[in-house]
Amino acid sequence: MRLERIAVSGDVARALTCRRAVVALETTVVTHGLPQPQGLSVAREMEERVLSAGAVPATIGVLDGRIHVGLSRQDLARLAATPGAPKLNLSNLAAVLATGGSGSTTVAATMLAANDAGIAVFATGGIGGVHRGASESDDVSADLTALARIPVAVVCAGAKAILDLPRTVERLETLGVPVYGWRCDHFPAFWRRSSGIPMDQRFDDMGALAAAIREHHALGTGTGIVVANPVPEADELDRATYERALAEALELVSSKALRGREVTPFMLAHMERATDGRSLTANVALLEHNARVAGELAVALAAG
Repeated sequence: MRLERIAVSGDVARALTCRRAVVALETTVVTHGLPQPQGLSVAREMEERVLSAGAVPATIGVLDGRIHVGLSRQDLARLAATPGAPKLNLSNLAAVLATGGSGSTTVAATMLAANDAGIAVFATGGIGGVHRGASESDDVSADLTALARIPVAVVCAGAKAILDLPRTVERLETLGVPVYGWRCDHFPAFWRRSSGIPMDQRFDDMGALAAAIREHHALGTGTGIVVANPVPEADELDRATYERALAEALELVSSKALRGREVTPFMLAHMERATDGRSLTANVALLEHNARVAGELAVALAAG
């Protein structure tokens, strides 16, 4: 990436120069993932969780044709207030940069910018993956493409439960992306702690997890790593509510023939309504929890 396209904040630049722990954070949660003003307040709380773990937060977004690694509070608020801010992934990022536009970064675009800046750990809610019905639609998230070629550790609550989780995990294996469970044996299902799908390895010690990630990078595969961190138990949706609301959402997506970038925000909004806000509570809890764990991981990696 051309260096003039990236603006790294002073705090982040100093931390990277001194080899301190830094955690990348995305901005789609601000513009699309959560309602305002909650999206902005949660983004700020995620920064605080990273700081409390001993790491430096680097929230990433695009303003006026430049990628900002470490948005100031003022710039983050400005992005949140930008009407129609697009979600930027690997396919549309270049066009927005070239035209001087602004937008929020998805998992894929955040990974790209983080790696370019020298940041090894990224916290998000849930990754994208293989959509249900992808055998007919071929609808697969660019997040998997990013994980296949960008060596960043992504701390997440698994993949969004609206996806085909078995095929998503299988695709990650095919792409050579390790999936490590942080204090869990099975791949999380975003609002639920377990999908029942076994993972490559469970880790209960942060030093051991950091060692495995260092070893993976040393192999030179060039792929990212998924660190699966389940939603806190107190905030997990009960199975009956989860299955009912998810079935309704999937039926609506099918009847409306939604695809691509339309699907996730629609389903998140429906899940919130159908669960009387409990899915939103779980979403916020897992975002903040992931930020804390990512901070601890970044500290452990920096100490190695």
